[in-house]
Amino acid sequence: MAAPSQPQKSTYDVIVIGAGIQGSFTAYHLAQRHKDTLLLEQFLLPHSRGSSHGQSRIIRSAYPQEYYSRMMPESFRLWQQLEAETGTTLYRQTGLVMLGPPGEPELEACRRSLGAAEVLDAAALAQRFPGFRLQAGQVAVLDSTAGVLFADRALRAAQEVFRRHGGTLRDGEKVLRIEPGPTVTVTTTAGVYRAPRLIITAGAWTGAFVEQLGLRLPLQPLRIDVCYWREKQPGSAGLGSVSPCFLTLGLSQAPHGIYGLPSIEYPGLMKVCHHNGSPTDPEKRDQASSSTPRPDIATLSSFISSYLPGLETQPAVMETCLYTNTPDEDFILDRHPKFSNIVIGAGFSGHGFKLAPVVGKLLCELSLGEEPSYNMAHFAITRFPGVLGAAL
Repeated sequence: MAAPSQPQKSTYDVIVIGAGIQGSFTAYHLAQRHKDTLLLEQFLLPHSRGSSHGQSRIIRSAYPQEYYSRMMPESFRLWQQLEAETGTTLYRQTGLVMLGPPGEPELEACRRSLGAAEVLDAAALAQRFPGFRLQAGQVAVLDSTAGVLFADRALRAAQEVFRRHGGTLRDGEKVLRIEPGPTVTVTTTAGVYRAPRLIITAGAWTGAFVEQLGLRLPLQPLRIDVCYWREKQPGSAGLGSVSPCFLTLGLSQAPHGIYGLPSIEYPGLMKVCHHNGSPTDPEKRDQASSSTPRPDIATLSSFISSYLPGLETQPAVMETCLYTNTPDEDFILDRHPKFSNIVIGAGFSGHGFKLAPVVGKLLCELSLGEEPSYNMAHFAITRFPGVLGAAL
């Protein structure tokens, strides 16, 4: 961040709005390409108002969609590179079990994405990982490469390397206005900045920014309950820090999917969450009444009773996070249809953190007018009809 005693610089090669994990990795790649980059964040860092806070996220090789699974080897490599650059441990390998009915299409696609994946029946899963209890006839596919990313630490590491390469990070500056043109002008609460390229990675706030630019993207912010569940008898559930992560695919008891991580953040508490939430305004997400019904908690309690019987059935700790979903839950990574020097990264739909190093690279490539490293068809704005509003 600029020192208060220095005159504030106003022109850059690229401006990135939003210093969550996607924006921070985008800025990281730009700075490594020797682009004079300004990274703007509306809240004072660190903060817990968006989608990148908290201590843990799952990283895995397995993906039902081939276009994501193809990206994962490079994503693992770039995470390891960031660890080496900062001398910080960002990943713990725990493995991941994917629970579902045999033959379920997404589960089968995950198994294929792994090549030779180990498939466990109920008895084999209970023997290997005593905390889990499958229902009769269900199976678990094991992704041994998977594990936990230390999210807060990872975000700081990406920002640290960005600044080390000459990047400017200014937090506590809310963007008020964006004026497109050959040179884009960005007005914040603290200054006016100009650059020939702009990248918007503002999470749940992206929709409001792009509306200023005549674009109506189908982005739905969701308020997610992040829940931690206590072992009934400490150490007895087999769900400690050495247990695997898990996620469900196609289970009727887990609509939208349920996922969990071992007790790394809070000792003796396992993180188990529903991959769904309530529509919210990101400016008002913390104003939800304590009396507001929480149907996701009931879904989780029922699932835990059946599948994780060593855990209490009411959460011991509850936090919140934001997802910003697209209708198909695929990312938006594209240039503005009218202003090609404005690039948008949005709609990460609760599964973008693990892929942030590759997403940042792709947004960097799009901004610099280069051929992207991967096929971008699934991430195009044009897959949504009628998004271009009235001409500016």
